[in-house]
Amino acid sequence: MDVSIVVPLFNEEESLPELTAWIEKVVTKAGLSWEVVLIDDGSRDSSWEVVEKLSAENPAIKGIRFRRNYGKSAALNVGFGLTKGDVVITMDADLQDSPDEIPELYKMIKEEGYDLVSGWKKKRHDPIGKTIPSKFFNYTTRKLSGIKLHDFNCGLKAYKSDVVKNIEVYGEMHRYIPVIAKWAGFNKIGEKVVRHRERQYGVSKFGMERIIKGYLDLLSITFISKFGKRPMHLFGAMGTLLFLIGFAIGIYLAIAKYFFMVYKMTDRPLFYFGLLAMILGTQLFLTGFLAEMLSRSSPDRNVYHVEKEIGV
Repeated sequence: MDVSIVVPLFNEEESLPELTAWIEKVVTKAGLSWEVVLIDDGSRDSSWEVVEKLSAENPAIKGIRFRRNYGKSAALNVGFGLTKGDVVITMDADLQDSPDEIPELYKMIKEEGYDLVSGWKKKRHDPIGKTIPSKFFNYTTRKLSGIKLHDFNCGLKAYKSDVVKNIEVYGEMHRYIPVIAKWAGFNKIGEKVVRHRERQYGVSKFGMERIIKGYLDLLSITFISKFGKRPMHLFGAMGTLLFLIGFAIGIYLAIAKYFFMVYKMTDRPLFYFGLLAMILGTQLFLTGFLAEMLSRSSPDRNVYHVEKEIGV
């Protein structure tokens, strides 16, 4: 199969028929074999009924329904596991991403050899309350990751199949998939200016909680990128440094007492600082050791309860 289109959705009943018809028209004209995987992330409207109807009319349209709302990262992770295409393209369900971009994105992966191509909504039709936080996160992520993308959070992206089969997307990390792909060794990451359309139906899911989550994700991505697979390098280094500082203080006070008879060791506040440093250093070292053992070993991190499936 040439291309798999993964579409996470939440309360998008009105846009789905138009979106799938548009996708079918574009890929058919381009001569691509295709499938669409619609991931219903616990919608409370009739989105799933629409997915069932669309799948009954066209077997190339497949669906997964979560029993509750897990978030976009969960939807993408499950969708990636189901894809069969050589190229995987993700897009949002709200018709703000244009399916007309699919052939060019496909060509950049297949012919130009990119591992991942991210869309760049250079001209956006979003309120200022959404664009300003987005610019902040994009700027900071560029600096921290070294990946020269303008729009990390653009839902319209294309991947080699190997990329989506070798990465895990969890929590709220869908914003940073290019960073995760780079960690996994996929370094040829490109960008394409894409058309951003105004929302046709429904309301935006963007809110203040997403700004807060984005900030926390930024802290998480910074930590994970440096120490996610080697927590001992952080906690062990900090613990060792603190312990050595405390130990050095203890040696100094011991020499002062037994050779120069200056003070009792316990009469000096420095003694308690040294003792505290050694205790904290030991605790941090043990934290790093335990974190190293537990790192990436949770069996339930990417387990999601799927209620129904169609065609998969």
